Amino acid sequence: MVLRSPHQRRNMKSTPRHSTTRPCYLFVTGGVVSSLGKGIAAASIGRLLASRGLQVTFLKLDPYINVDPGTMNPYQHGEVFVTDDGAETDLDLGHYERFTSLSMSRANNTTTGKIYHNVISRERRGDYLGGTVQVVPHITDEIKRCVIETAKGVDVAIIEIGGTVGDIESLPFLEAIRQIPYDVGRDRVLYILLTLVPYIRAAGEMKTKPTQHSVNKMREIGIQPDILLCRTEQTIHADLKEKIALFCNVDIEAVINARDVASIFEIPLLFHQEGLDDLILRRLGIKARTPDLAAWQDMVEAARHPKHRVRIALVGKYVALKDAYKSLNESLGHGGIAHQAEVTIDWIDSEQIETSGEALLKGCHGILVAGGFGNRGIEGKIAACRFARENAIPFLGICLGMQCAVIEFARNQARLSRADSTEFDARTPHPVIHLLPGQNRLDDKGGTMRLGAYPCQVTPGTKAYAAYGRETISERHRHRYEVNNRYRARLERAGLVFSGLSPDGRLVEMIEWDDHPWFVAVQFHPEFQSRPHAPHPLFRDFIGAAIRQQHGAAP
Repeated sequence: MVLRSPHQRRNMKSTPRHSTTRPCYLFVTGGVVSSLGKGIAAASIGRLLASRGLQVTFLKLDPYINVDPGTMNPYQHGEVFVTDDGAETDLDLGHYERFTSLSMSRANNTTTGKIYHNVISRERRGDYLGGTVQVVPHITDEIKRCVIETAKGVDVAIIEIGGTVGDIESLPFLEAIRQIPYDVGRDRVLYILLTLVPYIRAAGEMKTKPTQHSVNKMREIGIQPDILLCRTEQTIHADLKEKIALFCNVDIEAVINARDVASIFEIPLLFHQEGLDDLILRRLGIKARTPDLAAWQDMVEAARHPKHRVRIALVGKYVALKDAYKSLNESLGHGGIAHQAEVTIDWIDSEQIETSGEALLKGCHGILVAGGFGNRGIEGKIAACRFARENAIPFLGICLGMQCAVIEFARNQARLSRADSTEFDARTPHPVIHLLPGQNRLDDKGGTMRLGAYPCQVTPGTKAYAAYGRETISERHRHRYEVNNRYRARLERAGLVFSGLSPDGRLVEMIEWDDHPWFVAVQFHPEFQSRPHAPHPLFRDFIGAAIRQQHGAAP
């Protein structure tokens, strides 16, 4: 890496290039408040650059001390997104994949916990030769190493910094990205700040002061933002852009409207209309083709003008925080786009079914029972499975949802009284769901998990095969317990169809019931591979079945 002085960097001229083995870096940070949508903004920028033929990658830097979100409560962190290589990551990696169709890996997400773990491990080995280990330079150097390693082999690396500027937890990451231009050259770095321009209804105007304070906080750290993404309820017009540009020391063309839209999939189009992708390429000296956004535009138009409307009951344990089921929410929408259908989700707490009964499920056109861990609300999930099966309502069970469907079927169709999972009842007389031999130690919560992509053989002639259209598939897992093979024959005699198995036949991956319009449950998480422009086959067919349920005819 080349170290350059500030004077040298100010006087460097950008050399236009179509593609380069010397990657450029976009750092996306957030100001004022959290949850402004940095992940969506980063993913949208990635979509625009990829549509121009550039090779793009992402890195999410999370400031929490957990090594990964795998053991964190979904109410605190939201969904745990799982990659093909088995990494448990931040949910923003799901946005990156859905917007760009790239496959993320464990290299695309790191945390304060990982950074400190790596540095402390080196210190324990004596790698620092007795030197004092400090935040600067050792922690910041490790952060920079992750950034530069992730960017190898691409044209542009988009690095999102979690949290909000000014948070004490984020300071090492901000200090590290402040140093990056000294290592790679200022002409290869852009700082993008997503900030809030609130509309004060009592005053009848938008206020720029929060944005000014956020920029000032960045400048105190030593970073001058190059581009401001201004999150607003209303469009920012030229006069307000001029004010923001003047007080925040950016060009007026670098003040970008990031106004609220009906669908997150409109954001790449909005950014393109604002000229954001052209601006980024000019600033980085990259020449690229005109963006090809036709297919994306068609997808957005299909979502804007639905021909059908269906209600789906999503039964889960963490429904009080919608982000806990982010990918499920998105995937149901993708399935709707495939049929030009608007999908309304009824978020139903499975514990409420236990107390209020199955009446909560009436009126829906499809039932999805989601995954989770622990025995809270399990009987409510089992009741939802039974309600869907007995009332011929299209059903999709995912992970724990499949296990609940097996338990329900065992109890009520196979006549296995008190059938259960050993996760919920260690003394059940019929453990139709259990840990495999060798999985009995649970002191390390991640050590017994089946994580990441695994192959599956789909049985021809089943609903699963009709959805996928092929016999061999690969899907992502995140679970511990499996269907007990001792009960497979009895469950099959009662009518349960094992429509997907591991290649060696030992692990049940999919079940369904023939005597039903559409009843499918899977051990894996199909939502992690669904895309708005390429809906997952199971969500596509589930929503199609729900539309038929509503209208009594094929959509």
